[in-house]
Amino acid sequence: MSLFNKILGNASEVSSEDLTTKYQTLLIEGEEVELGFKMLRDVFMFTNKRLILIDVQGLTGSKAEYKSMPYKNISRFSLETAGTFDLDAELKIWISSENTPTVSKKFNKSIDVYAVQRYLAQKVM
Repeated sequence: MSLFNKILGNASEVSSEDLTTKYQTLLIEGEEVELGFKMLRDVFMFTNKRLILIDVQGLTGSKAEYKSMPYKNISRFSLETAGTFDLDAELKIWISSENTPTVSKKFNKSIDVYAVQRYLAQKVM
């Protein structure tokens, strides 16, 4: 991931093997990481059962918040693609009956956001 994208907070793809190794303690039996992304320090990954958000906090990064969102609780999502002068695409996810998106993540141009949207659609619908 380039320094520019890190500064902007845009997500870049991380291998599912690396995420599985690092976050094995979060996964339940039979759960597998299928797709994952990393921003400056934060991570979000799609497993075969749920979406997991990892928010690394503090100066040292020793504190982290882990959010787990089963796909059945995702009520809708939107995708805003990058334009000619835009450097990023944005995915927004709403949980249950929330009026505002619960999750909002930006992707750099190297990510196939249509593939991410297609993946999420297969899990939610």
